[in-house]
Amino acid sequence: MSKPLVLFLLLAFPFGLHAAPRVIDADLAKPRGAMNRMYNFCVGAGRANEGLRADWQRQLRRARTECGFRYLRFHGLFCDDMGVYQEDKQGRPAYNWQYIDELFDFLQSIGMKPFVELGFMPGALASGPQTIFWYKANVTPPKDYAKWEAFIAAFTRHVTERYGADEVRTWYFEVWNEPNLTGFWIGTTGGKTDAEFAPIARAEYYRLYETTARAVKSVDATYRVGGPATAGSGWIDETLAHCAENKLPLDFVSTHCYATMSGYLDENGNAGTVFSPGRNAVTDEVKGIRAKIDRTAFAKAELHYTEWSSSYTPFDPIHDSYHSAAFILDKIRHVGNAAASMSYWTFTDIFEEAGPRLTPFHGGFGMLNYQDLAKPSYFAYQFLHRLGDAELACADPDAFVCRDHAGAVQALFWDFTITHPGPSVINQEYYKADHPANPKAAAELRLTGLKPGAYRLLATRVGYRANDVQSAWRDLGSPAQLTRAQVATLHTASAGEPILSEKVAVGAAGLFSRHFEMRENDVWLVELSPL
Repeated sequence: MSKPLVLFLLLAFPFGLHAAPRVIDADLAKPRGAMNRMYNFCVGAGRANEGLRADWQRQLRRARTECGFRYLRFHGLFCDDMGVYQEDKQGRPAYNWQYIDELFDFLQSIGMKPFVELGFMPGALASGPQTIFWYKANVTPPKDYAKWEAFIAAFTRHVTERYGADEVRTWYFEVWNEPNLTGFWIGTTGGKTDAEFAPIARAEYYRLYETTARAVKSVDATYRVGGPATAGSGWIDETLAHCAENKLPLDFVSTHCYATMSGYLDENGNAGTVFSPGRNAVTDEVKGIRAKIDRTAFAKAELHYTEWSSSYTPFDPIHDSYHSAAFILDKIRHVGNAAASMSYWTFTDIFEEAGPRLTPFHGGFGMLNYQDLAKPSYFAYQFLHRLGDAELACADPDAFVCRDHAGAVQALFWDFTITHPGPSVINQEYYKADHPANPKAAAELRLTGLKPGAYRLLATRVGYRANDVQSAWRDLGSPAQLTRAQVATLHTASAGEPILSEKVAVGAAGLFSRHFEMRENDVWLVELSPL
């Protein structure tokens, strides 16, 4: 082939001979409806006591401002490190709410609310010594259900007196965490197999649920109580049936889901995980549970996934990887209104289930690492929050196009490609390595119905080596400890600055069109604002 012909083909087909551009088309005159903000309804955190730390509070304030999170869910509200419950020599309870007040007051000060997970068991009220995690959370039932009921009622009265019934009516009271896992509930099978033990664990949990719901409702019958807060969408049929049969309140259904091929709990970080090969992982599970609820007497109950992520262990480098941003957006987009919330687990790497971690990028759950460095997952939520309130009709399944009251338009689009090869390699090996993204067909953003005039165009990208702090850390040699200079370098590499900022003119036809290069798992936020 002659050089002039090659040059002609490159100019005529700049995105490849066989890769027709993907067209993302939206008309400002064709709204789809209000933007669904379920994605930032709630976000997760490790445990209550961590919320008393200055660095944790600094990061949550940032996440609240930049991502718009409204509720926060966390473990350990009643753990002994929160100092909530003691008994004297005569066995008389003494309650202490000082640490809880400090934490809840902070949430209120930044405009957030607690999604109250009622657990774990205070040591003085526990029926056994079984604990989980480095911070020794007791996972046994109460030794005296009457004392537990009085304790929960006293806690509910206290928050009502401090914050007002109108405020507490907007809260959610979730009973326990993942009681379908022995590690989180009762702590031992007593020599029984998991299958033999499951009915025993459920029966004990339902006793806890009934007692707890009665205690909360005794203060205000309109307060919202729900569960079963299970791992892997477990016990949903059983809980719906039990509550209907026994006329128990179930104001919302909560459960958890992670996009891994197997497993639910990795207490010590020793398990290997494999990313699910199914494109509809998470999505199909959420929609299936919503359909189950809709067929019962609790059809009006909200469904909250109070934990979800790509992996259930805080030792998985997929959490740090550029792959995460597109994964998150794909799930949020396709879950849609099947869930009232999808609470990402978690906003921060300040998370000590296995104790403090030794390196700045260790596969932690968080969207922000110890040094406040934003991972690609953080930008998925930040970009969503920057979308206008009115979503426009758009046929592209991997895009949101929105407008706001000021006449600005925002387009968020991505490529979600599963590159993990499957069970032949675990996440802890695959996502630790460098995986350059392969090119995909370019995306053409085509907007019509714009008012003629001058606009400011901003385009921000997240993907391989674009706001990709994990790759930038690798470039430094993956240091186990960071100097101040290295932290500054990594902040620059993950600052979220636009790579395109220019003034554009929209003519009388009201049309804007621009091509954007795409690679596997790239994410683009394009903002067009009238000047």
